[in-house]
Amino acid sequence: MKIVWFSLLFSAIIGCGKRETILVTNENKRAILTEYGKQNPENTVIIETGYGTIKIKLYDETPLHRANFIKLIKDGYYENAEFYRIVEKFVVQGGVPQKKFNYTIPAEFNSKYYHKKGAVAMARLDENNPGKESSSTEFYIVHGSKYAAWEYEEDEKSFHLSLPAEQKAIYTTLGGEMSLDGKYTVFGEVVEGLEVIDKIATVKVYNTEKPYKKIPFEITLADQ
Repeated sequence: MKIVWFSLLFSAIIGCGKRETILVTNENKRAILTEYGKQNPENTVIIETGYGTIKIKLYDETPLHRANFIKLIKDGYYENAEFYRIVEKFVVQGGVPQKKFNYTIPAEFNSKYYHKKGAVAMARLDENNPGKESSSTEFYIVHGSKYAAWEYEEDEKSFHLSLPAEQKAIYTTLGGEMSLDGKYTVFGEVVEGLEVIDKIATVKVYNTEKPYKKIPFEITLADQ
């Protein structure tokens, strides 16, 4: 009954041409985001930066994360957003640090999607988070580095992973960050603009991983 009610409410909002204003909480997040995802099927995102344009494809197999990200974009959450944490050969992290929501997103781990270079994932709290639920607002893009074959095999053992041969091929040619696999939900990937990630990842930073100069970005949905 709740799902039907949400569906009718969403239809009314869309029909009236008004911006969706339903508040997501930890109590209603699954129902709200599931219905929002049905009503908003977009899966291509454009990020404009001073270093170039990044095009991202979001995965349908991580529906809660996709719906939440699309909702944030449509609601204007990422106005005044920036890449505020830069770690070369690891990740570039973006969002609006002073403006966070209290709800979290249930983990949606999928063995098909891992932390190769260009992978897009949500950050999360590491402590008191047994379900590894994601932040609702802070995301990162993997910069990573290429693994030598011996490094890959050593890390696979160290992190107690058993990964397919195709994943090894990606990590040893394109690169990535294996230490994040199975810990944070990957919900998309960069399909254009990996060179932009390289530029951002190599800017000068303070020892707090904050860039010397702000790296603002504008994020929109691509025409479907």
